[in-house]
This record gives sequence, structure tokens and C-alpha cells, in this order.
Amino acid sequence: MTTTTTGAVTGTPVDLGAPLRGADLQRAASPLPVLVGPAVRDRLDRGREFLRTVLADDARPVYGAKTGFGALIGFAGRADEADQCDNTLAHLGAGQGPDLPADIARAALLVRTWSLAQGLSGVSPHVVDGLAAMFATTFVPAIPRYGSVGASGDLIPLAYATQALRGRGHAYVDGERLPADEALRRTGLTPLTLDGRDALALVNGTSVTTAALALALDDVRASHRAVQDLTCLLADVLGCDPGFLDPRLITAYGHPGATTVADHMRDVLAGTVPSGARSLQEPYSIRCSPQLIGAVEDALRYVDGVVAADLAGVSDNPLFFPEDDLVAHGGNFFGQPAAIAADVLAAVTASLGNLAERQLDLLVDPVRNTGLPPMLAAGPGQQHGLQGVQLATTAFVAEIRRAALPAGTQSLPTNLHNQDVVPFGTQAALRAYDVAGLLRLLCGSLALGLRQAVHVGGRRPTAPRCAALLDALADAIPPVDPDRPLDADVRLAADLVTGFRC
Repeated sequence: MTTTTTGAVTGTPVDLGAPLRGADLQRAASPLPVLVGPAVRDRLDRGREFLRTVLADDARPVYGAKTGFGALIGFAGRADEADQCDNTLAHLGAGQGPDLPADIARAALLVRTWSLAQGLSGVSPHVVDGLAAMFATTFVPAIPRYGSVGASGDLIPLAYATQALRGRGHAYVDGERLPADEALRRTGLTPLTLDGRDALALVNGTSVTTAALALALDDVRASHRAVQDLTCLLADVLGCDPGFLDPRLITAYGHPGATTVADHMRDVLAGTVPSGARSLQEPYSIRCSPQLIGAVEDALRYVDGVVAADLAGVSDNPLFFPEDDLVAHGGNFFGQPAAIAADVLAAVTASLGNLAERQLDLLVDPVRNTGLPPMLAAGPGQQHGLQGVQLATTAFVAEIRRAALPAGTQSLPTNLHNQDVVPFGTQAALRAYDVAGLLRLLCGSLALGLRQAVHVGGRRPTAPRCAALLDALADAIPPVDPDRPLDADVRLAADLVTGFRC
């Protein structure tokens, strides 16, 4: 797919009339076409017409359109629709901290656009058209990280996104941070005009939480596959007996994730020949790897389901059902499912990260690595091999563990006790996104260690698929001989192994 800032966009469009997928969110980081088809337009028109009918009836209350917001619902809102929009957004300009990464900001708006396009929010059709047009450009709203409790939607971050689309605040174009009105001009976009209902619908959903969780899940999934492959490569380089993967043994364990993982690892290790130099039972970081990585697989399947449900759901309040003449006031903006799933994702990221760090520790230790030099140094003392890399992995694991404290258990009442319980899913999802990046670096560190191990005397893998992975690493990364800074090599190895298919 190619594009310029304001030029034509090519590639398969994201159809707002079809299910939204995690892969669509990955694509949203770059310009992409978004299709507002006839069926979507029809339901938007019907939802908007019904809203107009309801608003014309003085006897029918509609939160946020005729009332104040949150704890001030008992007071009348502003009579003018444009003023009600300003009233919605202005008080939410209270976010702080660094801007969210561009991929989260754009993915969040894609989630929000899809939700609005289902026609249950009563938004003006031109709002969805305007959002769709934005995705064809490199426009990214500047959204501060801190301020959402994820309970009435991601109110504060989505308010910043909405204000940027109106030409207020700041935005990025091709990575440059600009006043939002200038960013709109550069990308050829027209500022959105909104009434009170449009504004509230844009902010009253957990789209930032869902987007961050979905992107984190994809990243952890890639590392999860890489850890399986790297464990096999480690076992082959050290000459381990693959009996710890015996299908009868794993079947007796009884957990489906372990079965799936062991099946894959047996395939990767097919053809390996044990060296006979290892002890009867390997350390747990090898011997128990299918059980550990399999437990992560079981947990990731749960997170898969939560993300799929979030992407298929409408997150807003109230919702409008023209066929039933119903305005439903409720809590579909409450991000509890994503909060729990994000906490689970952070926990399993910690387990995978700990495994990768322990495996690297085994690999650099001459007492346990079948006689390879300490720190895999080509000339110990004169050179230091992976010593700095191992120090960094220890720091990565400590940071992941610190961040894995569950956010969903930290509920605090706010908003005059209107929001007396809150999920804190936004914090959970953003931290899951952060630690997913650290897990990638741990995979890269272990991969670099395995590439170096063969250079300093480790055996060439005997399983063809393990050998293919090692060759890919060796082709991309020279041996550490002599010492050099390895930060870029770790990142390169991480990209390679998370994208490689054994």
C-alpha cells in the first residue's frame, strides 16, 4: 500500500459494515482506506432520524443531549447544540503526560469509528465520513496518556482526539507535532462539526483501552511463538534430549495449551540428535517449558476472546434502537472485560519474560551450558560477550514484574460517587502494551545469545528447522567478536525472531 499525506490510498479497505479485526488495528498505524457502505449509511440515517424524533419530545430524557454530564445529570444542558458540544469536550481537557504512541491513537479511532458506524449511537453520518477520511492520511491526534479510568469510556483521551479532529489542540502529520488546525490543513481534512450527541458519542466508549489491549495481544502472541522456537533452538544447541516433549507425557498433563505448544515444539525439533552430554533431567527452564508456555497459551485464548468481543461490541451510552422506539441508558462504556484481560496479559508476559531471561542465564553460564565460555565471550576477560545484554535483561524482567501489578483491583470512587466503581482498564491495557515491547527485547536478547553460542563452540543445530532459524540470525547479525554495542543487534534479533516462522 502506498500513499502520500493527502494522496490516494490503495489496499484492501476496512469495511465498517463487516467485523473489525485485530489485523485492521495493526494496519491503522499507516494510511488505509475505510469504507462507509450503503448499509452502514442507512443505519446511521435511521439512528439519526430516531434521535431527532426523541429530542423533539420534551417528555423523553436523553442523557448528554438534554442534560449535564456525569454527576451533573440532574441539571439541564445547554440549549444550543454547538454549545452542548463545547460543554461536553471542554471540561474533559484535563489529561497529562506524554502523548500516546501513534499506533494506539489511530487504532483507538478506528475502534471508535466502527462502534459509531453500527448506528446505535445516533451520531450524524458526516461524523463517520470525517473519521473515515482521516484514515486515508497520516493525521494522528495528540492524546495525553494519563486521565482515563475507563469507566465511562475513555473520556479524557477521546476528548483530546475529538478536539484535534475539530482543529483544536495538537496533532501529528508524518510524525511532526503541530497545532491541530494546521495538521488538518496539511492533510486536506475538514474540521468536524459536532452537536452535543455527536461529541458525547465520540468520547463515551472504551476505544483507547480496546485498541491498546488488541495491539499488546498481537505483540505478545508474536513473542509467544518466538519463545517456543527459541526454546527449541536452545535445546538443540545444547544437545538436550527432546523427551520432555513426548506426546504421551504431555497428554497426561491434561492442559490443552500445553498440548498445542508441545506439538509445535516437537515439529521444530524434528530430526534433532541428543548429544548425550547433558544430565538425565534438564533445568525447569527447558524441561517444563511446554507446561509454562502452554499455560500462557491457555490464558492468551481467553484474552483473544475478550478482544474479539470488544471489537464486535458497541461501547456507548445511551444507545438508540429505532425499531423498538427505545433509548437505553446503561453501562456499555464500562471497560471491565478489557481490564481483567489486560491484567492477565501483563501477568503472562511476566512469565514468558522470566523464562527467556532464565534461558539466557543458563546459556551464558559455563557450569550449565555444556562447557561454553562464560558470558559467551570469544576471549573471556579480553572480551565480555553477552555480559551487558544479560544485565539489561535483568532490568527488563524487573520492569515487567513491577508493571504486572493488577490495575483492575485498584478501583477508586470518583465523579461525586456517580462512578463509584471503576475498572482502570486503560491503565491496564497501556501497561500491557508497554511490557509487550520489553518481552520482544527479551526474545531478541536470547536470540542474540544463541547466535553467539554457536560462534564460541556450541554445536550447530541438528534439527533442520532450528538450523534455519540460526542461519537467519547469523545472516542478519555478525558474531560478537570483538565486543561492540549490542542494543541495535538486540532490536534486530527481536524483529527477526518475532516475524520468523519455524
